[in-house]
Formats: sequence, structure tokens, C-alpha cells
Amino acid sequence: MSESAHLLPVVVAARRTPIASKGGRLAEVTVERLAAPVVRACVDDATRVTARPLEVADVVLGNCLGPGGNTARLSALAAGLGFSVPGMTIDRQCGSGLAAIVTAADAIRAGDARARIAGGTESASTAPTRIANGVAYTRAPFAPDGFADPDMVRAAQDLAVLDGVGRDRQDRYAARSHRLASATLARGGFDDELVPLAGLTRDSGPRPRIPTMLDRFPPLFPDAADGGTVTAGNSCRNSDGAAAVAIVAAGARGDAPGLALVAGATVGCDPALPGLGPVPAVEALLRTAGVTLADVAAIEIVEAFAAQTLAVLTRLGLAAGDEVDARVCADGGALALGHPWGASGAVGVVRLFSRLVRAGAPAGTLGLATAAVGGGLGVAALFEVVR
Repeated sequence: MSESAHLLPVVVAARRTPIASKGGRLAEVTVERLAAPVVRACVDDATRVTARPLEVADVVLGNCLGPGGNTARLSALAAGLGFSVPGMTIDRQCGSGLAAIVTAADAIRAGDARARIAGGTESASTAPTRIANGVAYTRAPFAPDGFADPDMVRAAQDLAVLDGVGRDRQDRYAARSHRLASATLARGGFDDELVPLAGLTRDSGPRPRIPTMLDRFPPLFPDAADGGTVTAGNSCRNSDGAAAVAIVAAGARGDAPGLALVAGATVGCDPALPGLGPVPAVEALLRTAGVTLADVAAIEIVEAFAAQTLAVLTRLGLAAGDEVDARVCADGGALALGHPWGASGAVGVVRLFSRLVRAGAPAGTLGLATAAVGGGLGVAALFEVVR
């Protein structure tokens, strides 16, 4: 094996907590206590499948809302990894968990063959209230003065108007997410990736009745040019949860199957339309890897809003009208399960691991994960099954 092949980063374990709605079953669990059990599970799983002790060089976690400090270091300590294992916390907003995985993998590819645990964690329930100049605020600016700075809900509505993504189409996509997630839940398709926490053994979603109720939700922005098409029903729920993966150098994986990280891409786009970030990110990723979407077997996109997701999928040629490519979020996505912001990008990689590695996809099969980011960013990563 050549030196570059020896240092190819490979995900050999992937786990997540159940995802719970803000204020729900995980409302009392702090952000590092959400992450600790999945970090520990990834270490234990990787040790088992590689048949060697895992020397963890770092824990790299994405997080958006705090409470501040180095959440990854707190999580590593809480997971019992020992004083010598450091931590690094990354904030790329909703792309944080995926960006953390790419960052950790880059360190291995650059020459440090020691393993990393990477992913993301978010407790919307315990995030602190922030105050500036005596005024409480819910989020920091996504862009400086002089630039558009919509929150992601308003940005989704603006994108619906720009791309003509109507209410019926958004509702049907949201129903698709719930329907697919319900089918996966029924057959136990989430079981092997979950780490029970605080007595919770399954996600709080999907909600089986939601598809029949979608037309009852009022528009969130009735002042919009299209009369308002984004609703609480075709938007994700703010959630609590964590997800992580164990990444080792190919030369250290032994016979363990996994997902080799082929390439990653992070790009900027117009802050006024941040939901479009995955489009240039995926396009850049495919150019770097020298493949096309036709070569990819499984695709995970963070379904923050049906309008935003459909705009991205349509521009990438993965959706047309009510037809959505079956490779996209085949087990449902954030619209059904929830969106723990800093973790969701990592949840996508855990899902790819289940869809491809756990499901027995042959070596060489490709999977793609991507997320849009507030402020105008897109993150994407391409993985290949190794056996």
C-alpha cells in the first residue's frame, strides 16, 4: 500500500443519539452529555471492528449555539477518553457536523495516521439566552452590516418565491420524508445506529399523522409574494441530538468495512439565499472527485425546509415537479426526524453508513452528504465504500 493510500481516511464506526424536539425528551441533557455516549460508542465500535486499541488523537465536533467554550473537549472528557485527548469545536452553523468530519479526515490525510472522532452535537433546549447591549437575541449575525442577513426560515420563503416552489409541492415533499422515515422505523432501519440516552430509544419523529394535516398549517409569511408557502409543517423542528463517527487511516482499518472520504468541499454563496449553498458545493465536489451524480448511489441532504431542499435538488437535476430521485434521503430526513443544527451534517454521514456499509453495499459504491449553511455557505462530502 502506498503512503497516500495508507493515509486515506476511512469512517469505520458511526452512531447517533435519538433526535428529540426542543423541549422534549432530551430537554434536560446538556450539549456535551448528548455527545459523550456517541463518542464513546464510536471508540468502542472502532476498537471492535479494527481488532486493535484505538489511539484517539482528537475529538472534533460541530456546534452552533453553545453554551460556549470547547464543547468537543468537554465531550471527550465526559466520554472517558482521558486527559490526553484534546478537542476542537467547529462552527459552520448547520454544516458544522459535516465540516467537523471533513476537518478531522484532512488531518489524517495530511500525515497524522492516528484516529479521530468527529461529528456534531446540539442542545436547542439548553442553549443559553444571549444578550448584547441589554437586548436578548436568539442568534448571532450570519453576515455583517450592509449584507442581507435573513434567518433561515425567511430565506427558505424567499427561495420558494425565487424558484417558484409552491405550497403543494413543499407539502408533498414533507409528506415523503415522514412516509419514508415511518417505513424505516417500522423495519428497524435506525436501530443499529442509535445510542439510547436518558431513557429515549427512538427518535421523536416521524409523526405519522403529519402528512394528512399538512394543508392545515398556516403560512409563516403571508406577506410573501406568493402568499406564503413555508409552514411549520413543511419545515424541520428545532431539535436536540448528537452524531459522531470514528475515522482511521486505511492502513489501520484491518478488515473493517467503512466509508473512505474521497473529497470534501466548502463554498460560499449569496447570504440572501443561503439555502442554495449545497448546489455549488456539490458541483465543486464532483469536479474534484472526477465523478457525476449518476455515479452516486446514496445522497443525504439536511432537509431544513422542503422549499430549500426542493430548490437545491431541482437545480442539481435530482427533482422535477413531484418526482424526487429515490437516492435522496431514502429513509426520510430532517423534516421527519428533526434538525439538531450542529449535529445534522454528521447525522447525514451516519445515515450513509447505515444505507451503504451496514446494508452491505459493494466496495466502490459512492455516497454523498451535503448541507446548507446560514450566511451563505454550502458543505459537501463524497464517500466510497471499502471492504
